[in-house]
Amino acid sequence: MAPETDDRPHHDVSFLADLDLVGEVSLGTSDRDEHATDWGTDEADAVRPDAVVYPESTADVAAVVAAANERGVPVTAYAAGTGLESNAAPLHAGISMDMTRMDAIHEIRPDDLQVDVGPGAIGADVDEAVARHGLFFPPLPSSGDISTIGGMIATDASGMRTVKYGEVADWLLELEVVLADGSVTTVGSKAAKTSAGYNLKDLIVGSEGTLAIVTRATLELAGRPEQIKGGRAVFPTLDDATAAISDAVTAGVDVAKIELFDAETAMLANAYSDAALPERPMVFVEFHANHGIDDEIAFCRTVFEAHNVEQFEMASGERMDELWQARKDITYAAEAYDPDREMGQPGDVTVPIGSYPEMIRAVKDVAAEYDLFVPCFGHAGDGNLHYFVLRDPDDPEEVARAEAAYGELVERALELGGTATGEHGIGAGKRKYLEPEHGAAAVGAMRAIKQALDPRGTLNPGKVVPDER
Repeated sequence: MAPETDDRPHHDVSFLADLDLVGEVSLGTSDRDEHATDWGTDEADAVRPDAVVYPESTADVAAVVAAANERGVPVTAYAAGTGLESNAAPLHAGISMDMTRMDAIHEIRPDDLQVDVGPGAIGADVDEAVARHGLFFPPLPSSGDISTIGGMIATDASGMRTVKYGEVADWLLELEVVLADGSVTTVGSKAAKTSAGYNLKDLIVGSEGTLAIVTRATLELAGRPEQIKGGRAVFPTLDDATAAISDAVTAGVDVAKIELFDAETAMLANAYSDAALPERPMVFVEFHANHGIDDEIAFCRTVFEAHNVEQFEMASGERMDELWQARKDITYAAEAYDPDREMGQPGDVTVPIGSYPEMIRAVKDVAAEYDLFVPCFGHAGDGNLHYFVLRDPDDPEEVARAEAAYGELVERALELGGTATGEHGIGAGKRKYLEPEHGAAAVGAMRAIKQALDPRGTLNPGKVVPDER
């Protein structure tokens, strides 16, 4: 909820009443409070938008954006609000454009392996709809049951299955978007490939609503695998676990998911749900195939045995789900672990797979250096590591140590040739790392692109590209 002192109007949005919209405009305090933050926004930093618009068509979005742009009123696209870097928080107030009513699954074309969806469609709903045709959306993130397609496009999302299937961006064919002046255009193509002109589709992907607002997406689909098995393996040390992951990926083990748990994360899971896990490092794996899945599992086991694996259990169906449940519960387990502490900014670094063991060691070294509890886990197969620092928000010294540790780990990832964010996006929280990662010239080019497409700074100001010094 936004602070009570922030109830002042920031922009005159009375013009919204004159627009001929199918959707709804709300000036109510409760709606504005709800859109002042997303999951990654501290309440102290919350800014109430001056209005919330719930468009129901592309024409609605275009009309609002055009009118707002003429008047210098910011517009920030919003949907599920599950972003972790204040991606959808309206830092400069203005209009919060809630896309959740544009959630239609417009057309499924099984023969083309394609589906057209609205940006407000929940990922799991799309997967369920296409399942009737024996299809699925392979890169669906683990948060797909609570996050929207538009949000996934905005942050260039990925997840557990990236190691086999790639990112959401790899399965996007065509986007309909509204530009900052209200004009509507289509980028990309429904063809499987195109080399016609600049790749504007990929420019929009990951731009977090700062360059355009997506109003429709064409997604590529795949046939559901006939065989699915998975489970977990337990290792005596974290070095053994991370080395096994790195070797499995580089050796070509065909995993659909390969996830890391350190011993501290296992402890959190046990405290949350009496999972009875051994409090040692473990690796969760899942395999997808149409035939020969047991051969691939045997290959994986052979690689893991070279790294002192202690337990290795694979299953299908309900037993597989039981083996994986602790991984699915980890965010809730972390939140419930210590009522006097809260998670700081979530780590989302990604490094080349060969450097993954070194990145894990860096987390443990930094945790010891700053005397902090830093559990880590992640999508290990593509080098993506999540970690968080549990700290007492009422202890300024501990908060300062947590922030310093977080920054040091991002810097270490960059030194290893990695990135500050593998899937959460830059938002407001990571803008300071953009230039260290890409360099001044590249960031300057990003500013030029933003200026060219949104010269008045209407779309989601204060995000992604850092302000000039």
